[in-house]
Amino acid sequence: MPATGDGRAPGAADLPGAHDGAPVGHARKRPVTTGPATAAPPIPHPRSQAARAGHGPHHPSHVAEAGNLPSAGEAPADGGTAPLRLLVIEDDASDAQLIKAAVADSGTSIEIHWVRGLDQATRLLAPPSSATRRGRSRGSEFGCVLLDLASPADLPHPSDPSDGLEGLHELLRRAPHTPVVVLTDAAGAELGAAAVAAGAQDFLIKHETDGPLLARALRYAVERKRADESQRRLVEAELRGQENARLQRHLLPTPLLDGAGLSFTRRYRPGRRRALLGGDFYDAVRTDDGAVHVVIGDVCGHGPDEAALGVALRIAWRTLVFAGLTGEALLTTLQHVLEHERRSDEIFATLCMLVIEPGGGDTGLDSLGAGERVRLYLAGHPAPLLLGRDHAPLTLPADLAGPALGLLPCHDGQAAWPAHEVELQPGWRLLLYTDGLIEGRVGAGSRRLGQDGLADLIADHQSAGLTRGRLVDSAIAEVEELNGGALTDDVAVLLLERNPVQLILG
Repeated sequence: MPATGDGRAPGAADLPGAHDGAPVGHARKRPVTTGPATAAPPIPHPRSQAARAGHGPHHPSHVAEAGNLPSAGEAPADGGTAPLRLLVIEDDASDAQLIKAAVADSGTSIEIHWVRGLDQATRLLAPPSSATRRGRSRGSEFGCVLLDLASPADLPHPSDPSDGLEGLHELLRRAPHTPVVVLTDAAGAELGAAAVAAGAQDFLIKHETDGPLLARALRYAVERKRADESQRRLVEAELRGQENARLQRHLLPTPLLDGAGLSFTRRYRPGRRRALLGGDFYDAVRTDDGAVHVVIGDVCGHGPDEAALGVALRIAWRTLVFAGLTGEALLTTLQHVLEHERRSDEIFATLCMLVIEPGGGDTGLDSLGAGERVRLYLAGHPAPLLLGRDHAPLTLPADLAGPALGLLPCHDGQAAWPAHEVELQPGWRLLLYTDGLIEGRVGAGSRRLGQDGLADLIADHQSAGLTRGRLVDSAIAEVEELNGGALTDDVAVLLLERNPVQLILG
């Protein structure tokens, strides 16, 4: 620190307890104190000294003993920006006053609070309880801590062997989110570097530090800590995102269609940004009797609760199918699951279910696709499209559709889902989808694509020779193009095609 003519720091001449000719960092024997920490003489306010010395105006530097802190959230006297609240941990009163003099010489608004040890410091740095947090302003928190490594650590059980950083380790453990700058003497430069490696934001050598350098170090420490905290939160968010992605990927179904002789193409696009799972759900399984059961559904809403409910319904549906339930009995039980799992009575789910039975008594590959029949169950859901090689896409009949699950109670007979039987010709293809695919706009107006528009669009892409995954992808891309951007609703699309060879998943 710059010295006056008699070797003392500016402003330290009238400070009680200052030692003549002892700048910060000068080797000396520390006085032994036997009384409590609050028995030290108070540090005068620098403005009073400046007024006595006839100095011109400068930035305010507020100083307080630990036992005489300003009230929480106290606004600066001039109504300007609140000063940086600096907590100085220094057991030597003369060094504390030299730090105060350097702060006064820095030209920066800093409010100093001085304590003699870690016990006092950690009481001030401890987060407020929930009862006092509401009445405590952000301004009552310390912006930075200045720790003299030569100060006793005041640890109840000091580590052995000592590395000289016990106090820093304890401070970082008790106040992990507060920036820390450490002070050391010229011989302890390596110790200062070790302190930075241990978690401090910067270190200063006492006899080489003046006011402007101290102010810059404090500002740097605050900004570096803020950057470190931002990076830590970013890494935590990325890890949470990766965990959520893994979880959602595992919640998507794996169709169980071994031996079914089907090509199965599925596409799934949640409406929520950065999500892998939405309220739409689908599944397909083959039971021991050779029947193929397919479901596609849509829980109203777009949030994580709806996504979780969709997963619950899909898992329940698969369980009920393997338990031997089908048709209205299955849908009635599934509605009971929905009623118990939903968060409010307004939540409902639409659903389309197919049961494809192989024709004849022969279950070999040669019989697949010959005289097959499908039972179609609709619960407030759009009917599938039947794609043919010699005709335009046809929408399957929906005149026997029942209400969406959860809209009407089952016990009074109002909720009924009769089956509609359809004959499937060899080489059939069925396109199942959720309403997010047909509710996109066409152009800038209010017209929606609708089922008829989707059928025409699919016909155009079929005529261009597109099949399976390319057909589905190109159809979704054109729907988004017509909408003028990404669709806001969840979209699930399934394309089933009788293929009397090994199962193909797309």
